[in-house]
Amino acid sequence: MIIHEEQRAIKWFLLVFYIILFSYDFFYYFFAPVYVTHRKVGFPSHYWYFTYFILILLIPVMYYLNKRNKQAKIKYVLFITYLITVFIIDVLTYYKSTLPYTSGNMVEVFLILSLPIFLNRNFFWLVSSGLTIKYFLIGITLHSTYVIMPILLIITLAIMSFFLLVRFQGYVKAISESYDKQLQGIVKGVIATLELKDPYTRGHSERVANYAILLEKELGKFKKEEQKSFFYSCLLHDIGKVHIPDSILMKPGKLTEEEYKIIKSHPVVGADAVKNVDELRNSLSVIRSHHERWDGKGYPDQLKGDEIPFPARIVAIADAFDAMTSSRSYRGAMPVEEAYNRILEGQGSQFDPMLVEEFKKVFPTWVKFHEEYPWNKKWELLREVEK
Repeated sequence: MIIHEEQRAIKWFLLVFYIILFSYDFFYYFFAPVYVTHRKVGFPSHYWYFTYFILILLIPVMYYLNKRNKQAKIKYVLFITYLITVFIIDVLTYYKSTLPYTSGNMVEVFLILSLPIFLNRNFFWLVSSGLTIKYFLIGITLHSTYVIMPILLIITLAIMSFFLLVRFQGYVKAISESYDKQLQGIVKGVIATLELKDPYTRGHSERVANYAILLEKELGKFKKEEQKSFFYSCLLHDIGKVHIPDSILMKPGKLTEEEYKIIKSHPVVGADAVKNVDELRNSLSVIRSHHERWDGKGYPDQLKGDEIPFPARIVAIADAFDAMTSSRSYRGAMPVEEAYNRILEGQGSQFDPMLVEEFKKVFPTWVKFHEEYPWNKKWELLREVEK
């Protein structure tokens, strides 16, 4: 949710940044000298044009980052490029020049005041300290005391901005925690409904989610927000089974071809059911594609190899492991060692070969979770309900 808001904020941030940058310099160096200060019109040097040239060249780079879904990097690239460029241009313009140093752009005030909207303390310290250091180094290089004023202004605005940032972070944290609790309640309710239909899968969603998150943490591929979305999607990976008739879902014998076709529809139904939930939007592939196979013989889309989304490949292993090590209506649970060997046998056919190698590393953790999982408590609770 926060990631999506930042992506929208970046677009407005860039638009306002470029408008202020160009309009302020136009006013200060071309409009004000004619109508206000009656000074010489124009930039202090021809080097000034390089600032705009470089920042305009930066636009395709930021467009590329946006297309690659790396919006969080755009603000860093923009600020660092601006800071280095302006510092170099100022030094080239005023070093050993008779002109007094009077640089700066109102866009720097905008940069400081806009920091709270990103809710990012790392970016806050980069911008506030970066601008301060820029003027400090310019003051030393050009032997100018003029830099004292912009430094004091930056520090004052940074303090105000920091208080707003802390306040905004507090509000967002409270809203996020409330949203998470509501989402957790909804997820638990959906899982409870599913498990009422099929008591033999009681706890299956919870175990698969935990196996999957343990494997993902071993890989270290996801950020914190992505992990949360991934975990919720794992919990709901079988949500599509809600629409399957009990006579098929709980059938103790072999399914007919028509019944198996109905079973195979649950990934598509499940993905469609939650596609409008923002928190799950980036992990819908977990629900739709966790039954795909590495060799392309899975369902529903017969994806093959790297065509299968990475999160779904993780869940495929977790789902298969728990299915084998838990009791079902048509068979008992198999030992974890046998399930381990079957996962290895599926390397390169059913499962991603690389992930199976990582599975070997995390397997002892899975065994520990399996042994400590409160199986008896779950079944005792079930028997009490059935009395």
